[in-house]
Amino acid sequence: MSTATTGATGTVETVETVETVELTMGAAINLALDEALARLEAEDPAKAQLVKLRYFAGLAEAEAASVLGISRTTAQRYWRYAKAWLITELRKAGSFEENP
Repeated sequence: MSTATTGATGTVETVETVETVELTMGAAINLALDEALARLEAEDPAKAQLVKLRYFAGLAEAEAASVLGISRTTAQRYWRYAKAWLITELRKAGSFEENP
């Protein structure tokens, strides 16, 4: 078992504990993202579909535009809007913080 001392208090935590916390946080963020994406889909299905194609399916911008039957410029506009919309929703849910 690996341990690490953290903070000024000298608290000892196992690597397994830290990994469990990281997995739990990742799951919470994924759940918040899924819920926000469902709300975006209700508001604007095309933009939500673009997010799914780009983020989850890993398609490039041009590929996703082709699948949706939209121009690359429209895909770029949808992508900017969807990212901003999702970040706003995740902030409201307390699941998104700016990198320092």
